[in-house]
Amino acid sequence: MPVPFDSQKIYYRTPFGAVEEGTTIHLRILLPRDLHTQRADLAVKYDYDYNWEYFGFFWCGTFDDATEIWEADFTPNKIGLYWYGFKLQTKYGLRYIVPSDPYNISTIETSPGRSWQLTCYKKGFTTPKWPVGGVMYQILPDRFNFSGEEKNLTRTDFQRNTDWYALPQWWPNENGEITNSDFFMGDLKGITQKLDYLEELGVSCIYLNPISEAYSNHRYDTGDYSKVDPILGTNEDFINLCAEAKKRGIHVINDGVYSHTGSDSKYFNRNGRYGENTGAYRDQNSPYYSWYKFNNWPNDYHSWWGFYTLPEVNETDPKFNEYINGKDGIVRTYMRYGNSGWRLDVADELPDEFMENLRKAVKEEDPEGFIVGEVWEDASNKESYGARRKFLLGEELDSVMNYVFRNAILDFCRGADAKYVMNQIMSVIENYPRPVLRVLMNSLSTHDTERALTVIAGEPLNGRDRQWQANQKLSYDQRKRGTALLKLAVGMQYTLPGFPCVYYGDEGYRDPFNRCCYPWGREDKELIEWHKALGNLRKSCSPLWDGDFVKVTADKNFLSYIRLDSKSSLYCAFNASNEERILDPPPGYADGTPILDTKLENEKLTIPPLSCAFIINETDRRLSLAY
Repeated sequence: MPVPFDSQKIYYRTPFGAVEEGTTIHLRILLPRDLHTQRADLAVKYDYDYNWEYFGFFWCGTFDDATEIWEADFTPNKIGLYWYGFKLQTKYGLRYIVPSDPYNISTIETSPGRSWQLTCYKKGFTTPKWPVGGVMYQILPDRFNFSGEEKNLTRTDFQRNTDWYALPQWWPNENGEITNSDFFMGDLKGITQKLDYLEELGVSCIYLNPISEAYSNHRYDTGDYSKVDPILGTNEDFINLCAEAKKRGIHVINDGVYSHTGSDSKYFNRNGRYGENTGAYRDQNSPYYSWYKFNNWPNDYHSWWGFYTLPEVNETDPKFNEYINGKDGIVRTYMRYGNSGWRLDVADELPDEFMENLRKAVKEEDPEGFIVGEVWEDASNKESYGARRKFLLGEELDSVMNYVFRNAILDFCRGADAKYVMNQIMSVIENYPRPVLRVLMNSLSTHDTERALTVIAGEPLNGRDRQWQANQKLSYDQRKRGTALLKLAVGMQYTLPGFPCVYYGDEGYRDPFNRCCYPWGREDKELIEWHKALGNLRKSCSPLWDGDFVKVTADKNFLSYIRLDSKSSLYCAFNASNEERILDPPPGYADGTPILDTKLENEKLTIPPLSCAFIINETDRRLSLAY
């Protein structure tokens, strides 16, 4: 008996996924004939609306002897989320078609239950073209490469780490505080020196963690937005980095930290570093006073997650907005220096109004400017501060950090059932606008997470303290298995819809152990060569640029899918089990071209344990879409 409805198959719903406003959607349901359905209705409501609208289905014939077909159309005419389901009047009373956990297979029930999500985005919404088919590379500037050039620094309130391979300082000071005041002296000229290496990796975009003047090594405590931190170099060094990168086809995007500043900043000036009578903390007549939220000036103020060193700003304050997004504001200034966009720190804590203003500033400066937001959940239906967010509807972000894919991939490598993993992947593909999907920032590791290699192969953290983390190192066997699984994970990262982002480095648990220096001279050559090969694949394989995604198999430790466009297709298969897998490739791929050491002989595909396989073929969409 066929399922009544499957939102992820074009037989039941055309077009699939999120749609532009004004797009007519054709829906088809399959009902048991012995249910004797007298009427079928499509029930639709717009996000938080209480009232449902009903649209009648038409009886359209029989699917087989036991099943009949009903069809209807619906056209969403405003951007936002819609929720829909199906109401049936039958011989036995009211019945409802509802999605059932865990894998989105529908059933017919006596009560309404959950609904399906439909994302409707702004007509004409586009995202930049240049990220498509490329690779992003994340750099924490203090830890990537030191140029060897000594700076004339006036500040002395920091510790210099002279051992490039040492762990960052992780223990608290005598006051029990983690100060993040140890520096390895990585700088912008050091990054410029390594551009040839990045080009070889296939990198087309560098994402820099904050570079503005600040007093911690991570620089999320901004001291002066307008100046590059002197430890990193100068504004001219940044201009040169962007120019030299663009000669190699590499773009640079900056980290925009706009939900808070540092308390030790020219705007707040709690420590008096910028003079005795300047800054909101020291002078209520300061031009920056309206940026902040004081309960009782000067010591009682709103701060980010309770950290007194990070006072929150009022992003809708006209003076703050002009300083950041104005005609000569910070956003435009750095773009004039040569950057190609922004990653927005804690985007879900930034008001919609502020992000709309920032988008206007970016796109007026450069229509191809790229805006990525830090959102950890499904960004299409995210709620924060009591409201549904509008991140992906065409008026704010181009992309988000895709932690949903990250978690799904790493879970698969750790033994999660492939059906669950595929469901997580498909939920994003179904909910996100197509322009967003093609530029999704797909990371396996970031400065805020444990390193992927440690997650896959190391002992689970389970809340253990920094002392324990500092003493952990993968054993030979753990590293061998972890490397194999990491190659599998990267294979998924580079072939799923989106823009893969590589975070330089090695193993490590949480901050600061995930922020060690790049191990120059001690690199894992096997992993580097794998990343190079996949980077070359992304350059040459057009289905990975903006191609369709078709799920093929999701069974226990095995998962496969097809990426395809009008020119060619790529079959991708992943074996996370400890057993070799021999199988028949999908129809049309037995005589395809195996790549990246894939073994295809006598029309049989052999995939070793903890490994992946790829076959390129000329596209026959009928075969691929049959799945």
